[in-house]
This record gives sequence, C-alpha cells and structure tokens, in this order.
Amino acid sequence: MRHSHTEHGRVSELQHAVARAEGDYQRLRAAYLEVARNEPDHEVALAMIGRDMDRAHAHLQSLVGLPNLPYTHEPSTIVRRDARRMAEEKSSAT
Repeated sequence: MRHSHTEHGRVSELQHAVARAEGDYQRLRAAYLEVARNEPDHEVALAMIGRDMDRAHAHLQSLVGLPNLPYTHEPSTIVRRDARRMAEEKSSAT
C-alpha cells in the first residue's frame, strides 16, 4: 500500500510532535524529582512543576490517541509518592 506525500508528511509531523511531547514530559519529571530530592520543603515549586507535568502527560496521551481517563492518578501523584519514598530512604541512610 502506498501513501501519498501528504499522508507521509502528517505521519512524520505527528511523530515529531510525540517526540517533543515525550521530551517535555521527561524534562518536567526529572525537574520534579530533582526538586523533591533536594528541596522537599518547596511545596509550591513541586505543585507548579507537577501541574505542568500533568498537562504534558495529557498532551502526550491526546497525541497518541489515548483518552485522559478521569479515574486514573495524575502522573505527578505517582512521582510525588516515589520521590517521598526516595527522600525517606535517603534520610534513613544518613
């Protein structure tokens, strides 16, 4: 089956958009974990980065055609839990 040049262009554009969205999400996730590890008392920063991370995740889901299900946990909730666990392990090790 042959695809037209416009179809190929749309697919290529979508692939780039997904790659950008994935990169944005991963950068925000890394920033969140960095703040959570080193500055756990900065609740406002964590909330702001977490919300941006949730938006980036929702955008990524929409690009790949996944519905944003209202009953699932936001990614920042899961990352926050993991960061808290890492901080507790770090403090108990010292």
